[in-house]
Amino acid sequence: MRIYTRSGDKGTTALVYGSRVPKNDLRVEAYGTCDEANSMIGLALSHLNDADWEGKEAFLEQMYRVQTILFHVGAELSTPKDREVAWQLREDHITELETQIDEWSEDLPPLTQFILPSGHSASSALHLARTVVRRAERVAVTVQDELQSALPISYLNRLSDYLFVAARYVNQALDGEEIPLQVDVK
Repeated sequence: MRIYTRSGDKGTTALVYGSRVPKNDLRVEAYGTCDEANSMIGLALSHLNDADWEGKEAFLEQMYRVQTILFHVGAELSTPKDREVAWQLREDHITELETQIDEWSEDLPPLTQFILPSGHSASSALHLARTVVRRAERVAVTVQDELQSALPISYLNRLSDYLFVAARYVNQALDGEEIPLQVDVK
């Protein structure tokens, strides 16, 4: 299979089912930002190659599932409203995130103040992925009238929370430091 098609050389790209839109279309920005977030999650996971802790394999499996579902979110964002979505997002995908957030949170110290995105390199990359997901959510909100369902927006909202807690979980598992926000910055 050839990677290049030349079909986008004039500044357009195809949505699912082939309708063409400009590459700066907000739908393209929304699913492209999901792709960027997915790549950032992959980068974060690559920082764990040499790390070892008891729950690492389960953590990686969960993150790979999140990456797969994030592709499904992109598919929904790139499917015209009047067409069937091939990979439909479901409420239980959001519930899975919430369940994992709650499980990880039980073992984490409670937050009493804001923390800086920092610590282990994987944790910092997960924080960056979180901010990219927030951007994807903001763009998705601008095209919500073109979506068949609000689930992609809900999933992105919950995913950013999930990545925040995942970053804290990795920091704790690998003895990364959580740096509190400095209130006084004189």
